[in-house]
Parts: sequence; structure tokens; C-alpha cells
Amino acid sequence: MTTTGVNAGGRLDRLPIAGFHYRIFALIGAGLFVDGFEIFLAGSILGALVQSGWSDLEHNARFISATFVGMLIGAWLAGVAGDRFGRKFAYQANLLIFGLSALAAALAPSMNWLIAARFVMGLGLGAEIVVGYVVLSEFIPPQQRGRWGAALATCTNGALFVATLVGWAVIPHLGWRWMFAMCGIGAMIVWFLRRSLPESPRWLETQGRGAEAETVLTAIEQEVGKEGMLPTPAYQPAPVLPDVRFTRLFSRALIARTIVGCLILIGLNTAVYGFIAWIPTFFVKQGINLSSSLGYTMLMTLGSPFGTLAGMWIGEKIDRKPSLIVLSLLAAGLGLIYPMFINPTAFVVIGFLLVFTVAVMLALAWGLYIPELFPTELRMRGSGICNTAGRLMSIVTPFIVVELFTRFGVTGVVSVVAGLLVLQAIAVAVLGIETRKRPLEELRPELMDSGASHTQVRSLQPSPGGIAAGGE
Repeated sequence: MTTTGVNAGGRLDRLPIAGFHYRIFALIGAGLFVDGFEIFLAGSILGALVQSGWSDLEHNARFISATFVGMLIGAWLAGVAGDRFGRKFAYQANLLIFGLSALAAALAPSMNWLIAARFVMGLGLGAEIVVGYVVLSEFIPPQQRGRWGAALATCTNGALFVATLVGWAVIPHLGWRWMFAMCGIGAMIVWFLRRSLPESPRWLETQGRGAEAETVLTAIEQEVGKEGMLPTPAYQPAPVLPDVRFTRLFSRALIARTIVGCLILIGLNTAVYGFIAWIPTFFVKQGINLSSSLGYTMLMTLGSPFGTLAGMWIGEKIDRKPSLIVLSLLAAGLGLIYPMFINPTAFVVIGFLLVFTVAVMLALAWGLYIPELFPTELRMRGSGICNTAGRLMSIVTPFIVVELFTRFGVTGVVSVVAGLLVLQAIAVAVLGIETRKRPLEELRPELMDSGASHTQVRSLQPSPGGIAAGGE
């Protein structure tokens, strides 16, 4: 196995949490919050469009499917671009795409125009989710990764409640266009601020770009070192593999991880976008007025920020694998009993608990588990293909939801969602690995490095902060 002397993983993992990490978190979290806000505003906007006569269930389904087609393509392209051109290129390009297209959506003259703009928005939305969690995972030490990854998920999933609250306050008085305008302006502000984010030294090392990795690492160490002495880094060698094909995700070393990651995101995407995003529309179609519908939904989605905050504690204290299994089964059970309640208080409480449980899973799976499954040279594409699988399911989900709701009501919808969550639990139990508090380099499958010695790289000298390169 050919390695460099940079030792990016060991040097990053030994750093104490400092202002550098908070800055990285704030800039990534701001992008994911705007991303989440723009995704989740669909529920409130579509209910308003149906009531005003500007749209109907069929056009709403096209709107949601266009979003997921864009997110599917965006997730895949982000994975390819992030592993090929770098994390920094990927996370800046996607913000620009969905920021500009959100402003175009605010000016839409027709529903078809809005659907087209939403497709372009989806390209950036799908990319941001893939890039944000991967970038943070490559900077945060393993002992803190659970808390910080779940905290990042709070930025995304907390946007569900904020989007619902803002929609409840803004849409009845100012109209739905202002929701897209706020997203576009917010995205462009974050894009400008995020220009200062550094490239991932872990990625640079795997590309054989040791000099650049050393420059970035030295700057980080100097910044963090101002707050106290730095401990000696452990040696965590990373092979130089700049041209690994994505087909390695389906090799004997990684196929089980790829399958479990895909099934997790298929289940979670269906739970979020096949049920939660449709709640206001379900209420309106059942004869509840728009204002009450948005109010009930706002109370239920309050479970999202509380759930992701709980995920910070669970991700730090409890192993990922049993947590995901129990939460998947709990969410399935809550989904099945949800339609049994008629009293508004009862279904708001059960709905709150369901949203809470799904939000905890999102924090653990999207924020932590998926990026941890894959080695650095394939981390973006691995996360991208799992997200692509989830988005592929989400494309057909709106049409399935409409058919199920028309024939069987809410009971039919939640039964399908519950079934997928049970499948998700089985996949994690049978194929999942445990990743909590383990260095990313330690999680690397041993079979991945067979043949790594054939990779041609330039010779690099050990760096002052690193340890000499290993040989074959």
C-alpha cells in the first residue's frame, strides 16, 4: 500500500475542539439549514396552491417528483464532483445552483414554470445534503463526531419546523412566493461566506496532493494551537488512490455497506417525503381549513428539532447500529397507529412522536452513519449513491401517495411507510457495522487496499506534523 507522510487523519483527529471547528460547523450548518428550509417549505406551499386553485394533486405530485429527480441527479453529481474535484468545489457549486433557481421560482408565472424551477433547485438541494455531512465528518475528531454530526442534522431537520412556522405566518398574508425569495437570498449569502472554507486534507492526501494537504493542515494546526498545546498525533496511514472507480462500491469489501446505506435512505426518504411533507395537503383534502392545517402541522413538526437534539446525545452515548434498529421499529409502530386517532389533540401528539423519531434517525443516519461507511476516496460517491437510491424512491413516492390516499386514505400511506421502515431495521441488523467513536481510517475495509500498491504517485517527504510514510 502506497501512503504519504502527511498523516492527515491522525493529525486532524488529535486536535482539540476549537474555534476552527465551530467556524466549519457554522458555515456548513448554515448551508444545510437553507437547504432543509427549501425542501420542507413544499408541504406548506403545496397546500396553499391547492386551496387557491393554482394547482391540484396531480401537479403537486409533479412538483414533488421534479424536486426528487433533481435531487437524485444532484446527489450523484455531488458524489462524483466531490471525489474528483474536491469537497470545496462541490459544496460551493450546489449552493449557487439552488440559490439562483429559488429566486427564479419566486417569479414563476405558472405551475409548470414552478415545477421546472424546482427541478433545477433539486440539483443543488440533493448535492448539499451529500457534501455537508461528508465534509464535517472529515474534520471532526472521532470522539466528538457523534455529537457534532447530529448537531449538523439539527440544522437540516430543524428547518422542518421553521419552514412550517414561517409558512404559517407568511403564506396566508404575503403569499407563497416570499418563501422562495427568502431561500434564494439566504443561499447566496451563505455561498459568499463559505468561500473561506478549506479543502479537506484527508481528500487531498488520497489524491497524492501532499504539499497542498500539508499547507492546509499547517494552517489549521497553527489556528488551533493558539488555544493550547497539541497532542502527538497517532499514525493513521491513508493510501494514495486518486483514480478509484465507483464500481468499487459494489466490490466484496463494500457491497454490504452500500446496500445498507441505500436501504436506510430509501426508508427515511419515504417517511419524510411520503408522509410528513404531505400532512398539510392531507388535512386540506379532509376538509380542514388552511390556517388550521398549517397550525396542526407546525405543532407536529416541532418534533423535528427536538428529535435531532436528542440525536446529539444518542449519537454520543449509544452505538449506531442498535439505535437505528430500535428507532426504525418504533417509527413503524407509530405510523401504523397514527390513523386510528380522530381527536385533533391525539393525532397531533402521535404525529409529534412520529416526527421526533424520524428526526432522530435522520440525525444518526444522514448526519453520522452514511458518511462513516465509506473510505475517503469513495466517501462522496458512496454517500451520493445512497442518497441517489433514496431520491429514486422519492420520485415515484408522490404518485404512490396520491393513489394510496385516494383508495385507502392515510392508513394506506402509513402502512407502506411502516413496511419500508421495518425493512430498514432488518438491513441494519444483518448488514450494518458499528462506527461510533472509531477513526475514519480504522473503519476502512481491509479488502479495499488489495492492489493499492499499483497506484502511481509522486514521492512525498514526511511533514513536521506527520509521521513517515509506510511501505508495502
